[in-house]
Amino acid sequence: MTKLTHLIGIIKDKASQSKAALLSKRTTLFLLRATSHDSSTPPTRKHLATLLSSGDGSRATASAAVEVLMDRLQGTNNAAVALKCLIAVHHIIHHGSFILQDQLSVYPSAGGRNYLNLSNFRHNADPTSWELSSWVRWFAKHIEQLLCTSRILGFFLGTRPTEKTGCRFDSLVALVEGICKRPEPNNVYGNNGLVEEIVKLAREDWGVVEVEVRVRVSEFKERLGGFKFGEVVELVCCLKRLEQCQEMMDGARELGLWDFVGEVKDKAGIQVYRQEGKLRKESRKLRFSESDRFSAPVLNSRDFLHFPSGRFLL
Repeated sequence: MTKLTHLIGIIKDKASQSKAALLSKRTTLFLLRATSHDSSTPPTRKHLATLLSSGDGSRATASAAVEVLMDRLQGTNNAAVALKCLIAVHHIIHHGSFILQDQLSVYPSAGGRNYLNLSNFRHNADPTSWELSSWVRWFAKHIEQLLCTSRILGFFLGTRPTEKTGCRFDSLVALVEGICKRPEPNNVYGNNGLVEEIVKLAREDWGVVEVEVRVRVSEFKERLGGFKFGEVVELVCCLKRLEQCQEMMDGARELGLWDFVGEVKDKAGIQVYRQEGKLRKESRKLRFSESDRFSAPVLNSRDFLHFPSGRFLL
């Protein structure tokens, strides 16, 4: 069954590439070559570089290239093809021209959650395809979060020097959490080149995200005294979520990130405790002052004699 599936994939690739060559569709031809049905090897650097070169021209050319890539991704039910398309999308995010990245960020125009619409992807032709399907679902979700975080930052992660900004820290934490949830390589397909490439790309993304996280945690440490109670509580929650990713992230322990995260979390926790105590005191004081007007002794019948206005006779 596996050999037959592989043979059918080769025939499909040859047919599609021949058709693109006859129609002189250069971008489509190179995309088809980069996203073949071969489930053991990732796209070559040459084919990915050629795909990226489509962004060196006009916006219309870049838009057409992204549309062809997305149509290929959305139109396939083959796990290997889908993974290679996702690798191409990831390559555009990190190495594409501004025009190509811009076209990717607005496609489709709705954007948002489940951007790539692959959360239900299944390919069960053989055990290898079934296992690769889990990587399609995970890598698509990772790319969706990567695009979402980049929109919040205002630039694609890793494409320019990190600056201290007021971006939503929880989007970075969500990105780290997503990386932690990657599937575990399975012996069903052994040392698969596609899976190895995706694991490598995820590790590179973690390296970039780690720098962003460190810069923002450092900023939080400096500004901690100026945060409102709700902001500090939210920060502590985010740092706790981040700490839970510690065991899954490679290389962070040596760089001391987790010690730094724990230090800032503890300081923020102390500030929450102090601010909470202060709020409780203020609340008690407010309740006491509000009840002052009711704290006078209850008047008895003889006290009416002291109020000639007769206001209590009503």
